[in-house]
Amino acid sequence: MIAAKITSKGQVTIPKKVREKLGVQPGETIGFEEKNGVLIVRKVIVTSPFDKWVGKLTHLKGKRSDDLVKEARGNDNSR
Repeated sequence: MIAAKITSKGQVTIPKKVREKLGVQPGETIGFEEKNGVLIVRKVIVTSPFDKWVGKLTHLKGKRSDDLVKEARGNDNSR
């Protein structure tokens, strides 16, 4: 067991071996979860709100943005 002391402010320095095992770096977030009387510490994986859009436009690969805009506007050449 690896032990750490709690400061008067309730802070704990996570031992280096534990940080390495979790793969956490300064500024990253860890989470605490209790299951069946056992406290679990995990690295919180932050996902980008843009992750859901990755790969959605692959069917447009190779097309020029100017052509896509013209197509969206209906190829109106009167401008």
